[in-house]
Amino acid sequence: MAEFSFDVVSEFDSAELTNAIDQARREVSTRFDFKDTSTIYDHTDQKILIESASEERAKAALQVLREKAARRQLSPKLFKPGEPKSVGKGRGQIEVQLNAGITDDIARDLRKRIQNATPKVQVRIQGDQLRVVSKDKDTLQLVMKTLREAEDIPVPLQFTNYR
Repeated sequence: MAEFSFDVVSEFDSAELTNAIDQARREVSTRFDFKDTSTIYDHTDQKILIESASEERAKAALQVLREKAARRQLSPKLFKPGEPKSVGKGRGQIEVQLNAGITDDIARDLRKRIQNATPKVQVRIQGDQLRVVSKDKDTLQLVMKTLREAEDIPVPLQFTNYR
């Protein structure tokens, strides 16, 4: 009898993130409420630094970035903002960590959730991804639905390699 499987991963398209940041830059440069705020988005490897004229403007700039990312199918769970802080001359700054990747703790939690949803599947942790195997496609669909609906998973999940 045939076996069906898929992988659970947590990753993001860096090109889409770059596009979302560029769109956010463009929007804050043209919006009236950001006039003369010198708002900047500085993207390094695993974080984005947002700086503006005040902490409130920095929070608004973060919201603009989230909206642009949502339009590009990037999950809101991807952004893990730190506390807004004041830097020189009253300027506000927010450091946003990019929250992707499945750690060992998250992998064990996901395995437990999947086993609770349906004991008919096999779950193997393979580094930073999980392989879910079953003899029934409907069971795999149920696992995907369960994971999509779970709001308390701290990272965005994608399902790849569906066979």
